[in-house]
Amino acid sequence: MDIGSISRTYDGRVALRFERSFPYPPEKVWKVLTDPQHLRDWFPAVVEFELAPGATLEFRSTQEQTRRFSLPEGHTSTGSVLTVRVGRILEYLWDSDVLHWELTPDGSGGCWLTLTHTTDDEEDALAHGAAWQAGFEVVEAQLAGRPVDWSCWDRAAELSAHYRRDSG
Repeated sequence: MDIGSISRTYDGRVALRFERSFPYPPEKVWKVLTDPQHLRDWFPAVVEFELAPGATLEFRSTQEQTRRFSLPEGHTSTGSVLTVRVGRILEYLWDSDVLHWELTPDGSGGCWLTLTHTTDDEEDALAHGAAWQAGFEVVEAQLAGRPVDWSCWDRAAELSAHYRRDSG
C-alpha cells in the first residue's frame, strides 16, 4: 500500500506527496478533481472551483465533519486559487495549506496524478494522509464507472493506523 511520502520544504513546512497512476487521460481525471458532482463523494469539504488564478474559494464543512470532528454546523474556511493549467495543474490555498494537483500523461493514454499537500507540521500531514488515500480509492471507482458503495470517511478511519508515527 502506497501511503505517500513526507518531506520538508525549503521553509520548514511539511509536504505530504502522493503519486497515482490511472489508465485514463488527464482530461477525464481532471473532471473528477474539479467537478462538484464528483468531489462531493471524496473531497473532505464542500467546495466549488472557479478555475481562475486569484479566485476565492470557500470550503464548507460537511455533515460528516460535524459528526466526526465536532466542527460547527456550517463552518467555513477560505482559500484562493494559485495556479490553473486546465487538464494539468491545479494549485490552491486552503487556509494556510497548499494543495498542488498535477496530471502528467504517461505515454500510453493514461496519466500520473501527483498531489502534494503542504502544511505546517508532520502531525497535520499525517492526519490528512488517510483521508487523501481513501479519497483516491473513490476517485479510482468513479473513473472506472464502479459504484461507490462505501463511506470514504469510514475507509479513512480504517487507514489512519498507517499514518501514525511510531511511538518507539
